[in-house]
Amino acid sequence: MKPTPKTFHVKSFGCQMNVYDGERMGELMAAQGMTATDDANAADLVVLNTCHIRERATEKVYSDIGRLRKVAREADRPAPIIAVAGCVAQAEGAEIVARAKVDVVVGPQAYHNLPGLVAQAAAGAAAVDTDMPATAKFGVLPARRKVSPSAFLTVQEGCDKFCTYCVVPYTRGAEISRPFDAIVDEAKALVDAGAREITLLGQNVNAWDDAEGRGLHGLIRALDRVEGLHRIRYTTSHPNDMREGLIRAHAEVEKLMPYLHLPVQAGSDRILKAMNRSHSRASYLALLERVRAARPDIALSGDFIVGFPGETEADFADTLSLIDEVGYAASFSFKYSPRPGTPAAEMTDGFVPEEVMVERLQRLQAAIARDQAAFNAATFGKRCTVLIERKGKLPGQMLGKSPWLQSVHLMTDAQIGDLIEVDIVRADPNSLAGVERLRDAA
Repeated sequence: MKPTPKTFHVKSFGCQMNVYDGERMGELMAAQGMTATDDANAADLVVLNTCHIRERATEKVYSDIGRLRKVAREADRPAPIIAVAGCVAQAEGAEIVARAKVDVVVGPQAYHNLPGLVAQAAAGAAAVDTDMPATAKFGVLPARRKVSPSAFLTVQEGCDKFCTYCVVPYTRGAEISRPFDAIVDEAKALVDAGAREITLLGQNVNAWDDAEGRGLHGLIRALDRVEGLHRIRYTTSHPNDMREGLIRAHAEVEKLMPYLHLPVQAGSDRILKAMNRSHSRASYLALLERVRAARPDIALSGDFIVGFPGETEADFADTLSLIDEVGYAASFSFKYSPRPGTPAAEMTDGFVPEEVMVERLQRLQAAIARDQAAFNAATFGKRCTVLIERKGKLPGQMLGKSPWLQSVHLMTDAQIGDLIEVDIVRADPNSLAGVERLRDAA
């Protein structure tokens, strides 16, 4: 038996969807009367909301479990109830209980059951729930009450693409779209709770659709009519689901920000085929041409994997040349990490040595950093609207985001949640400095 927890801490790893899920789990615990704490070592309940995309992320979870227990022992106090949630929980299930002796294991489609599972653990029994009941969880999650100016909203879950390196179809299930009305209602609730910008989330968010065939572009146009919502973003997209209507929305919907995260993973057609990406280098570049024709100032972001099984230096050169051709404003890049159960994990021929992967990643990230710095430099002298999101380190300094998702710092008396006009006066590689335009006297 363990005491019923009174305080909790949620730590989320990985993608934005995990951030959203972590926020929702926190709201569940708060609805049970628990109090959130920023100090995991002081919490009665710690929820580790996990990512299974790379081996390092998985092992970090087990490291955190051991550290939490060590701190509790050294402080001569009971260890907290530890709940492992997210994709590692879904993939490994009861094995986590056997390996790490945690109290609760709950998958990403079942976390609405977390309060009951915690109660079961407090009563002395390990609790495991990795059912995947589609979108049932959304109907029982508590109402959104207070959120940041920029909020996440999950609209789609799962993936049917089955890229050979990816565990998402196995940990998040098949592609499922939340109902249109439920999404619009949650968006309105987020605005009422303080959001000025909403980022629509999904493993393949642009695959969202409903029985009426509205597609993500139709959903965006509906959200465009929500009073008090000023900005709309979406991530992560798959090239094969970029419909013409969504491309047109970038030209026609003022609230839709000029930013598109569209992973490509590699620039070699041979590697793309081995990854089962279902698009080619040429089709990807042609798609970006259409997007840029619709919104010339759009900032493009991508994902890259280096060292995929069989990748030669010539294949990697194709990836670098694609980067040169596109000119990304930002990107995420990783060394290939074999995930158990995926087809790529069985591709033993053409194994790329670790030292080669490290060297290639360094070259790729240098190219991305070069292009990000160039994109930021091109912003110098522009005037744009900045959404103030938090305080800076200096007195009177505030931090916000440009329409192109760049961090902007400036001295202002504007408050968190304000949208203000700013002149960009300095462009650094990773951020911008701005000066607020004089506001008209009311």
